Amino acid sequence: MEGESLQAAAAGQQPRLSVKKLPLKHVIWARTFSGADAVNALRPFYFAVHPDFFGQHPREREINENSLKRLNGYLENLQKPGFRSFKPTKLTFYVREREQNPSDVQESFGASGFRAVSFTLRTRDLPSTVLDILNACSLSTNHVQNLNDNADIRSNKGTQRTFHRPIKWDKTYYSFTGFKDPEEELEQAQRMETTLSSWLENNEESAVKKLKNSLPLRKELERLKGELSHQLQLSDIRWQRSWGIAHRCSQLHSLSRLAQQSPEALRNAKGHTVIFTDRSGMSATGYVMLGTMDVHHHWTKVFERLPSYVTLQRKVLLLEDRISHLLGGVQITYLEDLQPMLMLEEYYSVLNSFYNRVSNSRLSFHPHSLRGLQIILESDRYAPSLHELGHFIIPTVCDPATLQWFIIAKAQQAREKLKRKEELMVLEKELIKASAEKLSLERLYKEPSVSSVQMIHSCNKLLEESLPHLQGMHLCVSHFYSVLQDGDLCIPWDWKS
Repeated sequence: MEGESLQAAAAGQQPRLSVKKLPLKHVIWARTFSGADAVNALRPFYFAVHPDFFGQHPREREINENSLKRLNGYLENLQKPGFRSFKPTKLTFYVREREQNPSDVQESFGASGFRAVSFTLRTRDLPSTVLDILNACSLSTNHVQNLNDNADIRSNKGTQRTFHRPIKWDKTYYSFTGFKDPEEELEQAQRMETTLSSWLENNEESAVKKLKNSLPLRKELERLKGELSHQLQLSDIRWQRSWGIAHRCSQLHSLSRLAQQSPEALRNAKGHTVIFTDRSGMSATGYVMLGTMDVHHHWTKVFERLPSYVTLQRKVLLLEDRISHLLGGVQITYLEDLQPMLMLEEYYSVLNSFYNRVSNSRLSFHPHSLRGLQIILESDRYAPSLHELGHFIIPTVCDPATLQWFIIAKAQQAREKLKRKEELMVLEKELIKASAEKLSLERLYKEPSVSSVQMIHSCNKLLEESLPHLQGMHLCVSHFYSVLQDGDLCIPWDWKS
């Protein structure tokens, strides 16, 4: 089956369910398999990889978040009628360890209780995709077969129709049987819901200890960053992921050693921004990417190739200008925080493909009529959309006529959203400063996945509270509670008083 390409499926597992091996009635089932069926079938998978369960492991949580976004896009495309432009999609997830039958799993688990699983999706229907995901993560597929059996029963005209609705039992039923009342459990869970003050009280000691231990390394990090930026005349040094302070220092020490070993190659870095990430090369934004798993030889090659990357970057800018001219002056941009990190070569290919498509059509935008608006291009989307932050998201395969109609129809709404975004960013910045000063925080920041609206909501609530536990701490507004390894406190943006 197509899923045999999945790289991480465990050997020796239960026999795999494959749509290709099923009889005709199951093929019919595959055609009627809905998005809701897929969500239900993937519940064990979502439970095993959900980012909220990786609060103590920010790197793994971020990888799962990004992979889930790409997986959801893949599943959405499968449900769109007439969509045929499927590209193999490689995904990596960190899967929480199962308690049962651990000896049957051949993937290696870390001390943290999870394992890395990578697989490539090439399927073109929902059931095959669901089965491939479950098989790759060594999760049972029996319930998928049960979904099929239930669907087959419901579709049989000679069978009495079954009405699916929740049954609400009298309280005496639970008293007599000893079963747990779900409504009572829900009420109890709500009563025991974590509040910010109680969580801080329980975790302050641990956070303070970790923060105190990290202070020498934090100073070392700033020193190394300053010395390397000055020595190599860099614009900035950044990190794509939430690595710990010790990890970041180690990466800077590696770059410092490379600067001593290959000073000629690193002279090309002058004026550039270096970002430590998963791959080596140049990003779509023009950053010098240094893969943290690569050896010095790969980093040296990147610095040696910088002149050719700069040439390619000029071609990218030229393509963006040409597309902008064809589309009424709209700005073609790449938003690092909202898009997957693309290599410069990949971004050039996306731009070139889109330019060839629109240049061969007769689009009639009035010159400069769309100036001030923004477009980002994505190769894995089917229909154009307008993001809540005001930029257009346009598929590279978008029909030119549809593209023109959509942009003209949504232009005014886009301008209003962009204006609103700018106002929110100004307010957000003011509230972050005010909250940090009121609570005597050493630092207040947010994760990229937290919107300005969410951050403003959180800061307004912080300004109303008296929280002495936060004095001198580093506070990150996120989606969950966690104490990071260097003492930073993570709290959900919608925390409860």
